[in-house]
Amino acid sequence: MFALVFGAVRTRAAQVLTILVLTALAAAVAAAGPWYAFAAVGEAATAYLEVAPPAQRTVSVQSRIETQGKAEAELAEFTDQVVSGLPAGLGDGLAGMAGPVSVRTGPASTSMPVAYRDGFCEHVRLTGSCPAARGEIAISHEAAQRLGIRAGEVLSIVTTTASGRLDMRVVALYALVDPGGTYWANRLFRPEATLDPAFTTVDTFTHRQLWVPTMAYDVVVPDAMLRGDGGRDFVAEIDAADLRLGQVQLRMGTQARPLHQAITNDRYTILTGVLTAGVQMLILTWFAVGLAGWFTLRERRADAALLKLRGVSRFGMLRLAWGQHLVPLILGVLAGVPAGYLLARGLAGPVTVAPDREAALVFCAAAVAAVLFGSLAVLAAVEATVLGRPVSALLTRAGSIRGAWRPAVVDVLLMVIAAAAVYQARTTGAGYGLGPAAPALVALAVGLLAARLLSRAAARGGGAALRAGRLRTGLTALRFSRAPGTDRVFALLVVAVALFTTAAGGWRAESGSRADRSIADLGAERVLTVEAINRTALLHAVRGVDPGGREAMAAVWNRGNVQEVLEVDTARLAAVTTWRPEYGPASRFPDAVAEDTRPPMPLVTEDSLTLRVRREGPAVALALQLQHEGTGLPVTAGFGMLPAGEHTVTVPVSGCTEAPGCRIVRWELTTPPDRNRRIDPPPPGASATVLRLGQGGTDTGVLDAALLGDISRWRAATTGAALDVTAADGTLRLAADSNPTEVIRPGAEAWTSDTLPMPALLAGPAPEDWLDTEPTLMAYGEALPLRVLDQVAALPVVGRGGLMIDLDAARRFAAESDPGGEYQVWLAPGARPGIVADLTAAGLTVTGDATAAGYADRLGAQGPAVVVRFALVAGVAALLLAAAMLAVAVTVDRRSLAEQLAALRVQGLTRRTAVGTGYAGTVALVLAGLLGGVLAGLLAVALTDWTVPPFTDGWAVLAPPGPLDAAAVALAALGSLVVLGLAAWLALAPLIRGMHEGHTRGEGR
Repeated sequence: MFALVFGAVRTRAAQVLTILVLTALAAAVAAAGPWYAFAAVGEAATAYLEVAPPAQRTVSVQSRIETQGKAEAELAEFTDQVVSGLPAGLGDGLAGMAGPVSVRTGPASTSMPVAYRDGFCEHVRLTGSCPAARGEIAISHEAAQRLGIRAGEVLSIVTTTASGRLDMRVVALYALVDPGGTYWANRLFRPEATLDPAFTTVDTFTHRQLWVPTMAYDVVVPDAMLRGDGGRDFVAEIDAADLRLGQVQLRMGTQARPLHQAITNDRYTILTGVLTAGVQMLILTWFAVGLAGWFTLRERRADAALLKLRGVSRFGMLRLAWGQHLVPLILGVLAGVPAGYLLARGLAGPVTVAPDREAALVFCAAAVAAVLFGSLAVLAAVEATVLGRPVSALLTRAGSIRGAWRPAVVDVLLMVIAAAAVYQARTTGAGYGLGPAAPALVALAVGLLAARLLSRAAARGGGAALRAGRLRTGLTALRFSRAPGTDRVFALLVVAVALFTTAAGGWRAESGSRADRSIADLGAERVLTVEAINRTALLHAVRGVDPGGREAMAAVWNRGNVQEVLEVDTARLAAVTTWRPEYGPASRFPDAVAEDTRPPMPLVTEDSLTLRVRREGPAVALALQLQHEGTGLPVTAGFGMLPAGEHTVTVPVSGCTEAPGCRIVRWELTTPPDRNRRIDPPPPGASATVLRLGQGGTDTGVLDAALLGDISRWRAATTGAALDVTAADGTLRLAADSNPTEVIRPGAEAWTSDTLPMPALLAGPAPEDWLDTEPTLMAYGEALPLRVLDQVAALPVVGRGGLMIDLDAARRFAAESDPGGEYQVWLAPGARPGIVADLTAAGLTVTGDATAAGYADRLGAQGPAVVVRFALVAGVAALLLAAAMLAVAVTVDRRSLAEQLAALRVQGLTRRTAVGTGYAGTVALVLAGLLGGVLAGLLAVALTDWTVPPFTDGWAVLAPPGPLDAAAVALAALGSLVVLGLAAWLALAPLIRGMHEGHTRGEGR
């Protein structure tokens, strides 16, 4: 038996090589799929983990605990409780505690946390020594500036207990080493609404003022747990830990659940998508192998007849046929598996997670086994159709039409399945049931239907062409209609071209969609995340580095509780970002901001201010609040208690002589401070009329009659005591009204006013509270009225739900209050290489550097992009499979065609017509298959509503581009034509060469 098998293999070398090539190609894709999928899963998880904010990578447990002065013991007990309640394997965490105290800032007081944190001194840069004793603290440079204190001085705390004063010595100023790291993820140690914390030792918490701190334990979740390596269910473990800790009154908080869920969803998307593409390729492989077996079976019919005449049983003949097929199948698998592994390694890298490596090996073995044994079963089925025939039928060269109804039944069945897949894709979505395979099934249905229609048309048209004398056309058409298996080859070409076209179009569209999202999410080609003291310092630094406004733009992303707000330096917006139609008219917003911008008031640049003022009614004190235009730090010019009547007072001002100087923020009218330094609102009836304000020893140069008398320059505060503001006759009158029993601010205030309401763009629906009132933002110290210019579909960064306002106007309105937000610098595509260093030199600390290209690459590691890339690989493999099958069909039919053309030449057919006919049949098949494949792809997309796969996180701010635009279709068609045309030319070359050689020997004219 073995001798017969190897003898048959040697005799049928071309047929064996055909099966080997098809099997090797299929095995390579089958082997590549699992390794590619699991490697991509690991890369996708890494991409998520690399950009995940620290809060999504940590678990924090907090509780407010009464220590009774035993802070160290209570902290140790708290830590033990937390460690025993958290899931195993989390590793060591960091313990700490914080409690608020009040510190004096000028005439008022503000809150500042006092904190202890394990390893604090290792995560900051200290100017001074690390706190080591009770009462020693380290404060941030910003807090030191706001408090007006230096290292070595004592900070007095306003206590509310009877245990005496709480004085703390500032031993160092600190700056964060890695503000974006996991160490600072807990907002307890980085509050946004108060001064930065003062860090101290545990012993400091023995003071009665700090007996009830909030204790916290933070631990970084290992990557393996977030990925769910080995099937570990992180969410279930966290939920169980939350229940355990809650039973002992400990509160656990983490944002790691969404990160774990995103990684899990991406894993499912990748594995399912690769499996779908792999199954489609497997089915196409079985079809091609069966077709190749059917074509090569013609050459084995005589062998089967001879074996029957010698009395060999049907099972014996089947074993011999299996033996012939096993050799190329096994050799193809042995050649394809290493190639597939190397292909997957080159596309996605190695599989780094041990459980995933084991799973990839199992799935790889299963996929290759499906190729091997499935192909063997298909070839056996093909052989079985012949083995049951009598010897006379096997020796007849013409094929029998007996059983022709079976292909028709199969075609109808496939069309029904395709219709069901289309219905399911349109109703329940493309990700369920037959939905993922709907485009391929539609292409198959189109190919089968077109093949039957073309066969009938060719049969009728061929006869008509011959009768009309068009020999080449007639012979070609009849050849197409009568050649056995041509319809199946045509269907295979249609499916392969359609798969390649949709895969190429999907890859192109997905790449464009990622690029669009990258710009929309970041806002610009390159975005720096920076640390600055405040908005003013940010804006001043960026404008100083790029005075021309063509390279950089300051921005603040403020994620409020109600609305996300994007603040931008409007004048530079067009230079640094790409404005999309979804954002509205390009010039609408900048033009409106420019129209509302008025010339600023003169700046205070000297070290003294001279005020001409008139007081009427009860005694009041008057102060002028300034803000430095470079640093944003507040400066107070206190004029003290005003005598009755009109007078002039000169007071010193510190902090405004450094360029560019200080702007006027507001006037504050208060009662004089009492013995306890308490400040109350001014009494009703008290008033102060500002006549002039000057600097440098004169009462001129700052506020003149034109500015004081312009009411549009001034407005009363809405959160303090009631105040009447009157601007008339070149003066500004501030008069106190009856005040409520409780006010937010201690005095009555009159603010400088830019044009209000402030222009804004709104993306998405307006907040519910705007339906009954004017649009207002509450995060800027006072109620900020807005004028919504347009309600657009989307905006950069904030997407389909948020606002865009002018940064300069917002920071002037907020003054020294801190609305929070993420400070950014957007860079234009042509920004100079050294601009980051210049921004750092200007006082900004760069904590993040994101580019649109890098962002798109990270998205490219996620599920949809991974699936689209593998679909393109499978599409290329399908096209190569079809090309190989085309070459087989042409090669098998070549001898028969040569004999027919030679007979026609004897009957008078010209050589030119014969050569043209030899080419035309295959060319017509290729072009028809190409056209049918493109049309099938377009029809499949239209029928199934197939689009670019959505992003794993559901992002849908911008509509994705169409999967089959004209450029994608043209490129795919050209690539298909090159591959199929080359295969056809190589297969036809011997036939055409033989015809030319026959002509040179004088065998025809």
